[in-house]
Amino acid sequence: MDGYEREVTRRELIRLGVAAGVAGVWLPRGLLWGWEADPLPITPSTTMGPFYPMVKPVDRDTDLTLVRGKRHRAQGQVIHVAGRVTDTRGEPIAKAQVEIWQANTFGRYDHPSDPNPAPLDPYFQGYGRQLTDREGRYHFITIKPAPYPVGRDNVRTPHIHFDVTGRVDRTVTQLFFPGEALNESDGVLNGVRVGRERLVAEVLPPTEEMDPASRMVRWDIVMRRG
Repeated sequence: MDGYEREVTRRELIRLGVAAGVAGVWLPRGLLWGWEADPLPITPSTTMGPFYPMVKPVDRDTDLTLVRGKRHRAQGQVIHVAGRVTDTRGEPIAKAQVEIWQANTFGRYDHPSDPNPAPLDPYFQGYGRQLTDREGRYHFITIKPAPYPVGRDNVRTPHIHFDVTGRVDRTVTQLFFPGEALNESDGVLNGVRVGRERLVAEVLPPTEEMDPASRMVRWDIVMRRG
């Protein structure tokens, strides 16, 4: 814990727009109350998959629903994917690079190797990248991806790929959505033997600042050292 964190006061939390009742969502455990927490379990790693972009789009910002220079937004359910990247002590990992990539609302990746005949969405960015802030926070606006076929008999459940690079550690993993019927049969999710539940995000109603039709998808990532 650095000097900045030790000096966090209630006034500063209010200035930052963080209410004391929910400060634990954004701040390291024990920071407000001065107690030592047990180590957090690390986020399990998964396969990177075959569709990491071979050529990244020119527009690589945090809003995947709007491609720079185009008038229309992507089709599908808008979601805000947000959380914190921390180490096992709950300390934020600032300036960690967070990359995400995913299928669109039809279940298609913008990748030459994707055999899915579903349509591409020319208004969907499909890839985003950002650095976490000083509290380890990240936030992307994107579309909930659809399931897609894998071979003849398998279908992947909706998911978003993450590649997180910290100071000394790297985590390649996938975010999954709660309540999806295909979660029970997804080979990647069920291939995780320990901590599988930590790959399933929390879906919440939108905040006042968001479109009422959108959803907040809350997911924290824990790295061993960051």
